[in-house]
Amino acid sequence: MADDSQTGRRYASSPCMAGGDPEQARDVARWRQAERLRLRAARQNLSVEARNAVATALQAHLLDLLARCFGDLRDRVFSGYWPIKGEPDLRPVLSDLHHAGVRVALPLVEVKQAPLVFRRWTPDTRMVRGDWNIPVPPPEAEVLTPDVALAPFVGWDRKGYRLGYGGGYFDRTLAALDSRPFVIGIGLQAAELGTIYPQPHDIRLDAILTECGVQVIHLRDHSASD
Repeated sequence: MADDSQTGRRYASSPCMAGGDPEQARDVARWRQAERLRLRAARQNLSVEARNAVATALQAHLLDLLARCFGDLRDRVFSGYWPIKGEPDLRPVLSDLHHAGVRVALPLVEVKQAPLVFRRWTPDTRMVRGDWNIPVPPPEAEVLTPDVALAPFVGWDRKGYRLGYGGGYFDRTLAALDSRPFVIGIGLQAAELGTIYPQPHDIRLDAILTECGVQVIHLRDHSASD
């Protein structure tokens, strides 16, 4: 793992090795796509009762983790997500944080193949349809930079790497931010993989949280805004 000492970004290997072995990269890409299909199918096949149980457990674990790591998040920026494709629904936590004085944001694709933008959200926000038809805050919503961000995953490993949907948006966003948020991966315990075979562009998350609790955590000093 290599660090950029000025930005605090963590890469799977030195950025100067980003070229890598093209054949190996293609093999990893094919394997990842097969795993995405398998894990997403398993997630979609969960019963409504199982999904509700997962969401309830994750909500409690997330609030506990935030309290332990940050204490009072009042006036700080927390980025959540709008659940799609069977992702755990943590929207009640977003409402709780908003009412506790936290500035809540949601990520969205404003420009294809560019870093995500984080627009402010409240329970009263009039949502519009964004990329992938996902509800997002409207263009006039305030743009924020998160102190803490959730990153829903399809798969995860014990080193803190996340298997996403394959668009690369989250890694691209983290690499572009001047101030790195504390990033918490969110998903199912059953989605654990031995490794995601991290590539040079993959950025390790700060924590992995499942319905069974905290699985991985790499603490940094986030007691005050960076």
